[in-house]
Amino acid sequence: MRFLLMHRLDERHPEAWNPSQEFIETMGAFIRDSIDKGILITGEGVHPSAKGARVRKARDSGITATDGPFTEAKEVIGGFALINAKDRAEAVEFARRYADLFDEIEVEVRQVVEEEDLPTPS
Repeated sequence: MRFLLMHRLDERHPEAWNPSQEFIETMGAFIRDSIDKGILITGEGVHPSAKGARVRKARDSGITATDGPFTEAKEVIGGFALINAKDRAEAVEFARRYADLFDEIEVEVRQVVEEEDLPTPS
């Protein structure tokens, strides 16, 4: 099974977006180990929302695009990882180990919909 982990950071704390060299080395070792064990498929950090945009489509008003930063959001996505895990419990355990690398973070764990999860056409 594949799981998507999205971590959120508080944009009000700029230090969260400027990791120390020690953190970069620790995270690098964690990533290498996770890849070597066949857990981590891919993962990336993202820039703060000031460098992003939000695109929305509403039924009656069409598509709109809004440039960041998103002031209504306290916590925003700071990065993601796509992992292999045998089940949700194993994915959550990986997310716990990942979260332990940070001082403060929230990690959302979501199972990826696979082709076999979709209904069979009649």
